[in-house]
Amino acid sequence: MLDHVSMALRDIAAAAPFRDAAMAALEVPCMWRQAQVISYGPRNGPGDDGHSYPTLREGPACESPAIHWCFRAPSREAVRAFHAAGLAHGGADDGPPGLRLHYHSAHYAAFLRDPDGNRREAVTHRAQP
Repeated sequence: MLDHVSMALRDIAAAAPFRDAAMAALEVPCMWRQAQVISYGPRNGPGDDGHSYPTLREGPACESPAIHWCFRAPSREAVRAFHAAGLAHGGADDGPPGLRLHYHSAHYAAFLRDPDGNRREAVTHRAQP
């Protein structure tokens, strides 16, 4: 169900030792580390949607993309339906359905803001048949 989640931390340097130890105990490797971002676990690639991973960002908890939930969709049609349903029920567009080639060649996603301002995404990693 979940593709990835982004969360905010007040001080990523202070939080990193705890997060590193907890993820290592679960045998989940750190895959990406920058001064204000840490991501654990392998990301999905073209035709591969079997991974879920958290990304931790330094910043206030209410700032985008601090609260970001991405749901795995079975198809591009489902991504488009997610976006349309969200708009029809009080959500705001935060990125229309389409390819996001900066991730990989089959990353097809749509972004919404829910009525509380949280960022929601639906993604499929499957190429169009």
